[in-house]
Amino acid sequence: MSTENNVTNRERNQAETIQQRPAVAPRVDIYENADELLVLADLPGVLQDGLSVHLEKGELTIEGRRVDAARVAPGNDVAGLWDYRRTFLVPRGIDSAKISADLKEGVLSIHLPKAEAVKPRQIPIKVN
Repeated sequence: MSTENNVTNRERNQAETIQQRPAVAPRVDIYENADELLVLADLPGVLQDGLSVHLEKGELTIEGRRVDAARVAPGNDVAGLWDYRRTFLVPRGIDSAKISADLKEGVLSIHLPKAEAVKPRQIPIKVN
């Protein structure tokens, strides 16, 4: 099965070759506490410049590109390339302006802070 597709280049009206690589879903752990959701994704071999995390229309997408040098065959520099890709629906009540992410030793941590309106709070009781 070939991983190449032909697309017409509009400027030259010639076929253009595009490499499509298989994508695998990374292993992910999701934790929740009163303040945030924490997503931990295993992305071994992915560097910061090959990583993308974005939120669009309530969907959080993680995309990572990895090169496994041991599998790259001489003369074929794409044989050892493969991608990570995973998408999650983000629940209501997440403060999208405060989402942060960091990558350390192949583990991506994404912090999804809860908006103040949905955090649990203690209701004071008045005595008359």
